Order: sequence, then structure tokens, then C-alpha cells
Amino acid sequence: MSRRGRVTVGVLVGVFLLFTLLGWGIDAYTDWLWFKEVDFTNVFKGVLETRLLLFVTVGFAMALIIGANLYLAYRLRPLLRPHSAEQATLERYRMIIAPRIGTWITVVCAVIGFFAGLSAQSRWKDWMLFRNAQPFGIRDPQFKVDIGFYVFDYPLWRYLLGVGFTAIVLSVIGALTVHYIFGGVRLQGVGDRMTSAARAHLTTLVAFFVLLKAVAYILDRRALLMEQHVSPGLFGAGYTDVNALLPAKEILAYISIVVAIAIIVFSNAVMRNLVWPGVALGLLAISAVAIGGIYPLAVQNFQVQPSLQDKESPYIARSIAATRQAFGLDQTDVRAYNASNTTPPSTLPANTSAQNVRLIDPQLVSEAFTQSQQVRGFYDFGQKLDVDRYDVDGTTRDYVVGVREINDRQLTPQQRNWLNRHTVFTHGYGLVAAPANQVCGGGLPYFVSGFLGAGQQANCSSPTEEIKVDQPRIYYGEQASEYAIVGQADKSKNVEFDRPQPGDNNAGERYTYEGTGGVPIGSTFRRFVFAIKNAESNFLLSDAVNKNSRLMYVRDPRSRVEKVAPFLTIDGDPYPAVVNGRIKWILDGYTTASTYPYAQRINLQQQTRDELTNQGTFELARDNVNYMRNSVKATVDAYDGTVTLYEFDEHDPVLKAWNQAFGGHLITPKAETPKALSAHFRYPADLFKVQRNLLARFHVTNPAEYFSGQDFWQVPNAPDNPDRQVQQPPYYLNVQLPGQDDTRFQLTSAVTPNNRENLAALISGSYVDDQPRLEVLELPDQTVIPGPVQVHQKMTNNAAVRSELTLLSNSNQSQVLFGNLISLPVGDGMLYVEPVYVKSGQENAVPLLQKVLMSYGDGGEYVVLADSLKQGLDALVTQAKNRAGSSGSNDGKPPTSGTQPPALTGQLAQAAADLDQAIANVKAAQQSGDFTRWGQAMQALDQAMTNFQNAQKAAGVSVPNTGPSAPASAAPTTPPSANPKPSS
Repeated sequence: MSRRGRVTVGVLVGVFLLFTLLGWGIDAYTDWLWFKEVDFTNVFKGVLETRLLLFVTVGFAMALIIGANLYLAYRLRPLLRPHSAEQATLERYRMIIAPRIGTWITVVCAVIGFFAGLSAQSRWKDWMLFRNAQPFGIRDPQFKVDIGFYVFDYPLWRYLLGVGFTAIVLSVIGALTVHYIFGGVRLQGVGDRMTSAARAHLTTLVAFFVLLKAVAYILDRRALLMEQHVSPGLFGAGYTDVNALLPAKEILAYISIVVAIAIIVFSNAVMRNLVWPGVALGLLAISAVAIGGIYPLAVQNFQVQPSLQDKESPYIARSIAATRQAFGLDQTDVRAYNASNTTPPSTLPANTSAQNVRLIDPQLVSEAFTQSQQVRGFYDFGQKLDVDRYDVDGTTRDYVVGVREINDRQLTPQQRNWLNRHTVFTHGYGLVAAPANQVCGGGLPYFVSGFLGAGQQANCSSPTEEIKVDQPRIYYGEQASEYAIVGQADKSKNVEFDRPQPGDNNAGERYTYEGTGGVPIGSTFRRFVFAIKNAESNFLLSDAVNKNSRLMYVRDPRSRVEKVAPFLTIDGDPYPAVVNGRIKWILDGYTTASTYPYAQRINLQQQTRDELTNQGTFELARDNVNYMRNSVKATVDAYDGTVTLYEFDEHDPVLKAWNQAFGGHLITPKAETPKALSAHFRYPADLFKVQRNLLARFHVTNPAEYFSGQDFWQVPNAPDNPDRQVQQPPYYLNVQLPGQDDTRFQLTSAVTPNNRENLAALISGSYVDDQPRLEVLELPDQTVIPGPVQVHQKMTNNAAVRSELTLLSNSNQSQVLFGNLISLPVGDGMLYVEPVYVKSGQENAVPLLQKVLMSYGDGGEYVVLADSLKQGLDALVTQAKNRAGSSGSNDGKPPTSGTQPPALTGQLAQAAADLDQAIANVKAAQQSGDFTRWGQAMQALDQAMTNFQNAQKAAGVSVPNTGPSAPASAAPTTPPSANPKPSS
């Protein structure tokens, strides 16, 4: 290459390295500033130092081993080489390489070491856990070794073994190449094909490879306890592994050592050729096939398969016990629940748990929150709200809550300039809450907090704030996708849009941030750095950036916790809570492992997916784990972004190891958790889903019963749309289940027998004295109590219910939506509650809670479609009394007589006319798109139907017993819509 060409290449390489290093440097510097802001610089330094250490150590070691072998191969080159065409061809390469052999070796080793270091630095978690290993206090059932070895030590030893194999293989390839180029290994010519020096060098490397194979056989013995071997489909070493594979791998380890010695001795000291070393390697390969493959296969086929259950039973028991320990199932409280009563008891309306059933569906009412509480079009509550509980006036109730955030995607084109997006629309305002089983006129939630003071609907809001917040501004939230620049040099100049005010002509009240959140960017240097990082010149040119400016980035609570605690898996459903007057985001953090012996390995993404995944909740990564603990409760302050990690599981060795790895003060001890905060802790959804899915099989602890699989359960599909094949989500309730001492805020779920739809059990997760409690109410085998899918079908197929649902959807533009179907054990039976929402097809229409679909017992005999929860409970009891008191009752079914109804006169005719008018008003309200008007019209329709029923009774006309509302078939004339849209 010419001098100009070399200079050009050098300049291009220099520019590339400059921009690459500049980008890395800016990323590292801005990360440092961010970690300094949240006061977690020990995490930044710890991870960075560990990565650099591994990069340098492993990269240097790899380069040194390969470089030493390349140089040794060069030094062992023969000084005289026989003449041949082959050597004549190689001479030209020797002339290029030999004068700069040191440079060539250095370049090759530097490249290999660089990529080896890159691979090694990604193993920083394994190294930190290895250095800070903690005992589990539990020993594996086979080798009697503490579980800590498998969780903390085994992954790193396995990686180092892989590094050793890679170094030896690359050394063999490199040394063989050098020996060939310089004549130590020849393919042509007279004499030996390999010099004694080359033979000694290469055979020694092969011997080291075989010795590493012996180490691999030893580690393989431990690996058998973490692989899927036990029948049926369980993890760990089974009968064949313990009685055939374990001895085989031990024998092969000894054979490998003998073969390694034989290779060195026979090739260099005794016969000085490669015949016997080759024979030794061949015998090792044959032994591996015969001892490690054929023998275990024979044991499996001729000893285990004929009596599989008896042979595998001890190992099935090991897998069951390990799985229950690894996922916290071993303390599950299992109680029998007969559910023998199929008639609504008279005490049902007074039952506290029945009264506390949640009607507001957090997924369906999000649109109602947004429409009723946004005031401005850029406010958003997200796709799904959250459920929490608060003590108001001495009574603890559960509430559906959401925070009013600014959705950057909802800004108008005029508002989406840089100044508005990053300096004006910087934050949301208020935590909006509504009682979980209370609605106001029209079916809207009844709001009790988060008022803006403008455009508030008095009939759907409490007179005062029931959940008081001292600092309602939301600078850190799930909708915060853009960075924000806050702070002003002139304290009297407020530019941030705070909230709308009456008569402000859309200007809104303005505000200037007064907190400590964000990175100060007043200096020219920092503004220059962030201008490069964000590719935005306004950091340097705009007057909006001043000496008091602070830059907020990484504002999503989940991302903030993942950044300060990269060793945690964060639950997919963060939720806000008011704690001591401030809005805090609460997140559940899990410590996980994938090397717990004998425990079942699961895929987190698959096990936590249900109907709500990606519908307001985050999808977990596709991590395969076999150990999981909810060890951390994390909080993010919505105003200043402060991140705090609270210890929740005091006995988790993995969390102790991580805390020690970062100096011992990363995690706040559990005893220092504020009581006001712990009062809002709830059983985490993703952990519960994992435990629920595992309990579907591992509630069976008898190996013989587990082997048969006849008592396994399954999670039912979403009841209102089972064909989608997505699981029904668990639901939070503030109730007292049978066997519990008091009312608890708990996460519950129904399960059904495998491949069947009747109810098998109810699983609940709650906290008692700040400790997790997992409980199972197990129904008898072959129970007739239906599961969620069956119940929904039975209730909606009830003739009276179906006719009224048809009336609710009497316009082609309306749609009936079903909320979460709740299965609640009450009165030694099962109560089912499913809210019914109606959504108009008009633009910007929201789902409104119109009815409550309820049943008791088998889901088909006692069914009501009521206006409220209390009315439905009373109607169920009334149905039971009517059936018990009248043997001639028609059991709540519509009359089957084909006779025409009597002519309508007097008061009955007036009631019929009022009912017709009410139906017409509903249709007109639907077409107008005004959901408040539509809700009022629906209330008027209900009153008109009640008046019509009373008039029928007064006139002596037979009325079907269908609960509080008459079916659509009782209307005197045909409704305006001749072809009503069916419910969906």
C-alpha cells in the first residue's frame, strides 16, 4: 500500500474510533449524572468496574495463552527444511511474516482478546454473585451440597470451562498454522511429517483439552440435577441418571485423565509418534458412546420403562419438593371447601364480602376516567387502571386509581414543537380514585380525588377530596416518554402548563418545578454534552435552557428501577399510591435464578401472559428461571423521581448477595419500611400468575398421583371470549374468604380441572403481618359447581337475561361489554358477579356500567341482571324464597304460553307509553354520542320499566319473576330497533 493509502486508512480508522469512543464516553458520562441524581452511583461504579475487570482479565488471559502458543510454535520452527514444492510455495509467506512476527502475533491476539473480553464483560452478574455467594441452608438431595453452589458458583465455573476450551482450540489451530507455515508440519517431502518439537507442542495442547473434558464430566454430574430428565416432564436427575449416567460420567472423567497422560507419554517419551495417542483418543470416544450413551439407554429401556412409575417415584418427589421450595409454594395453605349449597342464603345481602365485590373493571373504565377527568385532550390515564385500598373515615375500601398524565402522542401538531414537548407540557396532575363498587348516574365511576377544579361533574364526584395529596404533580410516570427541561432563572416566570382553571381561555395555570429531580444542566459543558446525546441544538441555542435548568430523563418508573437494580426482574404492573401526601409508584422486584437443582424451569413471558398483557401491563422478558422471590418493593416518587428499594423477603440469599456486592447499603432493611407505605403493598400479579400456574400441577405432592396427572388443574380462559385462548387475569378483592380471620386485600383466581370447565379450586395471595400468604380453597372432585367460562355462558343464555341484554344493545351502534367475572365463596356456596358495561358506537363513547349480572350455586338456576350490587343480592334471595314457597313457580323463566297479552288500558297504557318514550330517548342519546345524556336516559328507562311492572301487577297481568328489571319481552310495543345488535 502506498504512503497516501496508509495515511487515508489511518485517518478513517482514527475518525471511526474517535466517534465510537466519543459516543461511549457521552453515554457513560450521562449515565453517571443520572445515577448521581438518584444517589445510586455505587451501582454504576460497581457494574462498570466489574465489566472492565472481566474485559481486561479474560481478554488478556485469552490473548496471553494464544500468543504464547503462537510464539512457541515460531520458536520451535526447524532451521532446515527439506526442499519441496510445498515449501517453495510457503517461503513467500514466511518472508512476509518472519520479519514482523511479533507484530502479527500481537495483532491476532489483540483481536481475539478484544472479542473474548467483550464476551466476558457480559458475565458481570455471574462474577458478582460468585464473589458474594450466600448459603441457602438447603442441600440438594443427591450430592448433599448447599443450593448456593448451584445458584452462585456453578454458572461461573461453567463459563470459565467454556473459555478454557475456546483458548485451547484456538491455540491448537494457531499453533498448527504456524508450524505448517514454518515447516514444523509438512504434507509433502521425505522424512517425518511432523518435527519432534511440533509434535510435543501440539500433543500437549490436545492433552490439556482432554483434561478440560475430564473437568466437564465432573460439572456434567452436577448439571444433571438441573436438566429435564425425570418422567413425566420434570427436571432433575431421574433413575437412569442417578444409577447409570452419574457413574458413567465419573468413569469417563478418570478415563480422560488417563488418556491425557497417555497422549503426552506415548507421543513424546515412549513411541514418539501419534499412533498410540490416536488410539487413546479413539478409545475415549468409544467409551463416551458406550458408557455414556448405550449403557444409560439400555437401563432406561430395560429397567425403567417396564416399571416407570415405581422407578421414578423417588425422583418425582424430589422435583415436587424442590419446585415448591424454589417458587415459595411449600407454605401454601390448602383447605377443603365443599360449596354444597346451591341456594342463595337469606344472609347473602348482609355478607360483608359479597358487599365488597369490585364492580369497576380497571381495564374498561380507563376510557371513562379519561373522558370525565382529562379536561384537556392531552391528558391520559393509560389503557388500564390499578386497584388499591385506602382508609377513609375509618373504613378501608378498595379503589380503582389512576394518575392523570400527559400523553405526548395526544398533543396537537401545533403543540408538538420542541419547546412545548420538553419545557411546557412537562407533567401531569393528580391521582384520581373511585370506589371499586360504586357508580353514579349513567354508569360513570364516582370520583373522590384528583379534582382539577374545572369542568367537574358535581353529580359524579364527592364534595371534597377524600384521598388528599399534598403534591399532586406527576413528573415521573408511565406515559412520560419524552425528556423534560424544568426550572427557571426568573422565579416569577412560570412556563410549565400545570392545570386548567375556570375562565382561563385555555391558557391554564402555569408552574415552575421546585423539586430536586433531574440533572442540573446549567453549565455550557453539560448543555453541549446533552446536545450531542440527543442530537438537539436547542440545548445550546434556546433561552428555555438556563442556569437553573434541570433535565429529567428515564422518567418511566419501571425503567428507573430496572436501571438502579439491573439484577431484578420488575413486575409488569406498577401502580400509584398516596403515601404521606405524596404520590409514589410502587413496583415489585423479583430475584430469580435458573440453576436451582430439581426445580421446574419456566419461561417468565409465557407463564405471566394473560388477557391484560400489553393492555396496560408490561410483558416480561423471555427468561427461563427455576427460582423466584418477591424480594424487593421499590418506590419511585412521582414528583422528584427518587428511587428507593425496600427489602421485603428477609431470607432471600440472592438478594443478600446482590446487596453485599454493591456495598451492603443498596437495599433499605425491611424494618425501616414506613407503615404508611407497607399499607399499600399488594400481592404481586406476575408472581401470583407463576405460582398459580405451577400450583395447577404441584398442588399434587404424592408421586403416584402426580405421575397419573388425573388431578391436575388449568387456568380458565377469559370467560366472555374463551375462543381467544388467553387466560383469565387474577383480580384484587377486599374480602374475607372461608377460613380467614378477617377481611384482606388479596389477589384471587379460579382454576378448573385439566380439560374440563367446572370449578376445581380458588387460589388467593395476600399479606398477613407483612408476610406473603398463599391459600387454596379446594372443591371436591367431580363437583358440579361450574367454572368461569361455564358460568358466563349459563348466565348470558338465561332467557330473561338475554332479552334484557338485547334491549341494552338495541341499537346497531351499541355494544355490551363484560367486566371481570368474580367467583366468590359465600354461604357454603359460590357467588358469581360480572359487571355489564354498554358502549355506544359513537365517536369518543366510553363504556358505562349499566347492570350487574349475578348468579349463585350452579350458575344457571338463580340468575339476576340487576341495577346495583345490593339490588342483585336481594333479588337472588327473593328468587330463592319464591321457589321455596311456590311449588307452581315457573323458576324464573319467561312464560311459555302462546296467548296474546291483554289489551292495555288506563294506568297500564300510560306506563307502556312512558316505556316506549324512554326507549326512544335511549336511542336518541346513543346517536348523539353524549355519554352523560345516554346514562341518564338509561336510568329513566329502568324507572319506566319498573313503573310498567307495577302497573301490570295492579292490572292483574302476570309478570315473569326475573329480578329487579323486567325483560325486554315485557315491553308493550316493539322497540324502535327491529334488529338489535347481539351482545359481545
